[in-house]
Amino acid sequence: MVQKHLHARSRGGLGTRLLRDVRARATTARVAAGGAASTIIAGVAVLLLVGAGLSYRSGGSPASATASSATLAPNAPFTLVAISPGSTASTVAFDLPLRLRFSQPLAASTPLPSLAPAVPGRWLATGRSSLTFVASSPEVPGTKVVLTVPGGNGGVRSVTGRVLARSQVASWTVKPGSVLLLQEILAQLGYLPVTWTPIGQGPPSPAMYAHGQLGVFSWRWASVPQQLQALWAPGQYTVVTRGAVMAFENAHGMTTDGVASPAVWAALFQALQAGQLDPYPYAYAMVSMASPENLVLWVEGADIYSSLANTGIPVSPTQPGTFPVYLRYTFQVMRGTNPDGSTYADPVSWVSYFNGGDAVHGFVRASYGWPQSLGCVELPPSHAAVVWPYMHIGTLVTVS
Repeated sequence: MVQKHLHARSRGGLGTRLLRDVRARATTARVAAGGAASTIIAGVAVLLLVGAGLSYRSGGSPASATASSATLAPNAPFTLVAISPGSTASTVAFDLPLRLRFSQPLAASTPLPSLAPAVPGRWLATGRSSLTFVASSPEVPGTKVVLTVPGGNGGVRSVTGRVLARSQVASWTVKPGSVLLLQEILAQLGYLPVTWTPIGQGPPSPAMYAHGQLGVFSWRWASVPQQLQALWAPGQYTVVTRGAVMAFENAHGMTTDGVASPAVWAALFQALQAGQLDPYPYAYAMVSMASPENLVLWVEGADIYSSLANTGIPVSPTQPGTFPVYLRYTFQVMRGTNPDGSTYADPVSWVSYFNGGDAVHGFVRASYGWPQSLGCVELPPSHAAVVWPYMHIGTLVTVS
């Protein structure tokens, strides 16, 4: 019944350095930065994109390039020779920098390219006629990035005073974040039944953000149900991770679909930076269809409640498996069709839907402990009232 340690090592060593300037963004969500820095990493994709301000490295200043401008023909065309990555790169790697190469050296006061969404960083002159952007905070996984190199009279300007004939645009998408990194962050925020402890020291490496940091997952409590242990898999998007994502989405007012979208990644980074932990205790419900049928509620290391229960009759059985709670009501009138074709409209209380139309809820019966429902898990109403406060969105229900 007890499994104290589960080890998962990613393919890189990110270290435990604080990431103090995470201003994650997504095209579908804007999250305000603030709060204390996380005690562990908030790393993810560090695609070197988006910027504000031009800075020239030693030996690459426009002034040193100006001397060569006299050798240029007065009417030499000024063009953008290459963009890396280009629009043909639909998904870019985490450690791939943005580079631009022009046909002439750039003027010191030239307007700069822009990217959206923006993250802090700077442009560096990496050659007589090239620019490279270096970001100072990570980009959000799955985000579409749009580069605009301005042309015309207000656009990028060469040392000879020439401008690009027209603006040029390129776009690509940041590579999705890894499941292992997602689990590391969720564990640190308390949304998983495991903890995560980093291993080693050292500065982050961009390539490691794709795989997560080297570390160890361990069970948060000495006693964990075997059914729950069997569902956990580091690096795999099992129902345990999906339920945790749903719980996080619910806590942050987002659509609870269990998908780690760019908006979810942005909110995760912000929550980690601000230390916003799961506001609810971790709970797990186990429904047994063996006679007498029952439901056991496990919360943070202990079985805290048990009740007789009714599951579905043979013509409308309760489906075995594990499912996250996705909808809750304190009361509703359930409507549907009976196996004989008649309809019903039953008042039920303390309702937690976990699989389609199946829900754990209170319902008055003469007895409990054997199949009587049309798929739901029925409890005495007074028992359902005890269980319901623990069954938040994302709480896993196992029927076996």
